[in-house]
Amino acid sequence: MRSLRTAVIGFGTAGRVFHTPFVDANPDYELAAVVTGDEQRRDEVLARYPGTRVVDGAAALLDRELDLVVIGSPPASHAALAHTFLDAGVAVVVDKPFTVASAQGRELVEKADRLGVPLTVFQNRRWDGDFRTVRRLLADRALGTVWRFESRFEWWKPDRGSSWKTGTAAADGGGILYDLGAHVIDQAVHLFGDAVPAYHELFTRRPGGAAPDDAFVVLHHETGVVSHLWMNGLATQAGPRFRVLGSQAGFTKHGMDPQEAALRGGARPTDPGFGHEPSTAWGVLGLDGATRAVPTEPGRYAEFYALLATALRDGTPVPVDPMDSVRVIELIEQLSGT
Repeated sequence: MRSLRTAVIGFGTAGRVFHTPFVDANPDYELAAVVTGDEQRRDEVLARYPGTRVVDGAAALLDRELDLVVIGSPPASHAALAHTFLDAGVAVVVDKPFTVASAQGRELVEKADRLGVPLTVFQNRRWDGDFRTVRRLLADRALGTVWRFESRFEWWKPDRGSSWKTGTAAADGGGILYDLGAHVIDQAVHLFGDAVPAYHELFTRRPGGAAPDDAFVVLHHETGVVSHLWMNGLATQAGPRFRVLGSQAGFTKHGMDPQEAALRGGARPTDPGFGHEPSTAWGVLGLDGATRAVPTEPGRYAEFYALLATALRDGTPVPVDPMDSVRVIELIEQLSGT
């Protein structure tokens, strides 16, 4: 069975860190092309993946026989690019945030269904090891009835360079809600069901910032759980990544999943121990004064592409239902007023 010929659009953080390493490492795929107009990034692609064609624009992909296109460009371009390749009959992965407007996302889902072309969204944080651990504890009912879910993406990056995340207005998909919020909101809804915003705070801390870079959101889920979600790129001290409180026990976990940092440092998904955390980073379960360390499940971003290959070959469901991501954008719109 031949490999799935795949093109990745964009070689910034999304393309370089989260997509090309996994496409290249999985024998079900062939990394046929990468789109980038940046000369330095072009050289990096050719050095890392000598057999891959590098082109300046997405239009150059339309003369290629492709099975899959991965869209890792800035959010404002997602909808138009996805339409182009769905019309061409090519399966599409869109990096988060799916689209700037929920109506755009819904239109894409309807088109994909009508044309019978697979469409999915790269909500990779569903495969973070710490999130997989929380999901396992919930399945085991280790906390009893969960009342409160706290989730934080916080770090200290005061000198963050210009990008769509910092230099684009929220109306065009910029800011921390579209960036980190697309992860933490998706995780909360994935765990505890649909929700409505109950309270939020949005701040732009960087002088001259184009969109909020510090956010706190409260969601009330249909299951009765309340989520408290923090997103902050200027946190001088980071809180716990997760704190989950239930009727019988709580679970607290500090630190970030190690996969992104490893990939940025040049690691490959096939390296021994990739995605595993040391015991010093494990979270704790129980009551104050009577807690025990809980081994963190291995992080498995590679599972997204493994599931996708099966879906493309056998017609099984795609790894992320794109309507889940439409719902996340709806919530972001309500919170940001876009």
